[in-house]
Amino acid sequence: MDTITKKVKVLIVDDSDVIRYSLTKFFKEFDFEVVTCNDGLEGIQKAIDYKPHLIFLDLMMPNVDGLKMLNVIKMIDSLKTIPIIVISGNTNKSNVITAIEAGADRVISKPLKRDIIIKYVNELMGKDFFANLKKGNQITELESSEIVNQLRVYFLKSFDQKKKYVQNGLDKQNDDLVRAVIHEIKGAGGTIRYPQLTAISESIERLLGNKNINWELVEAKCNQIFTIVEEMKINHPY
Repeated sequence: MDTITKKVKVLIVDDSDVIRYSLTKFFKEFDFEVVTCNDGLEGIQKAIDYKPHLIFLDLMMPNVDGLKMLNVIKMIDSLKTIPIIVISGNTNKSNVITAIEAGADRVISKPLKRDIIIKYVNELMGKDFFANLKKGNQITELESSEIVNQLRVYFLKSFDQKKKYVQNGLDKQNDDLVRAVIHEIKGAGGTIRYPQLTAISESIERLLGNKNINWELVEAKCNQIFTIVEEMKINHPY
């Protein structure tokens, strides 16, 4: 790794803008250099260009997913020793084993928890980068709630564009377009403490996985998400 006087570089590859935002905000508090992208193919290129010291990688992404990116990274001599923490919304035993076999050093579940992030980063980097936080400066429940509120605001500000993409996918009955946005909403649900968004998104993904898609039911489920978000805007004005 570069000398300790240089900033630690973290690459975050996740199709959820809320996850990217929350991790970026967290690491910049501790003076890390952060690079982000939302696709595995772009993630490979950024890893080559920036040579990060650590990679956070989502498993489920459109186009090139996390497992494919892992496989490529581990074949490139200049990148294969970079520690990789996989982010997964489904950390059942088979998923964890698959990720580890592909080259992941750790697997962390959504919603992300600060103490787990700190533990894994320190273990993999061999240094305590969060000493000030651990020496009596732990995040309080009030501060935790404020962080969640900030993430909700960020989610709400970007949601109208997501809604347009979903509506366009529904109009065209384009399952790939709908699936991409719904997957992102599913990942954000737990982070902003709206698990019902995650649950509905998972049910939509199951419907989209059927050979004969019931588009009427998919649209009804999407409308449930739209209704919840409109209620969020009332309860959490920005």
